[in-house]
Amino acid sequence: MFKLDHRLDNDSEFISDCGAFSIRLMKDERFFWLLIIPRVPDITEWHELPHKQLTTLTKLISYLSKKIKHIDKADKINVATLGNIVGQFHLHLIARHSGDAAWPGPVWGYGKTVPLLADTQNFRTKAVRKLLADFAS
Repeated sequence: MFKLDHRLDNDSEFISDCGAFSIRLMKDERFFWLLIIPRVPDITEWHELPHKQLTTLTKLISYLSKKIKHIDKADKINVATLGNIVGQFHLHLIARHSGDAAWPGPVWGYGKTVPLLADTQNFRTKAVRKLLADFAS
């Protein structure tokens, strides 16, 4: 049975489920930062996903990357799976801007998290839900 790691739960807000994947928004005002988490128990690596889910994940990453880059007017989209601290497989999709708080370095562990403002959370959540609805249709 799938259970979300408590650290991912604490650091992010649920946006929506998209097929076998849960999409969450990191609670950091500085970055438009999504987590994509397969709702599959005991998955720690990308290659452990069933082929069908792996194909869907690839399409989802490509779609969200393109759309969020446009919505957020980002210079770059970072996509990564580290899993060194939280072993549960999860993928980060982060809109980056030259000159943002961590640019050009990675966002992990950079500075202090800035709490997500309600207006920002609302905008990002609505935007991603709309994108997911369009992706599913």
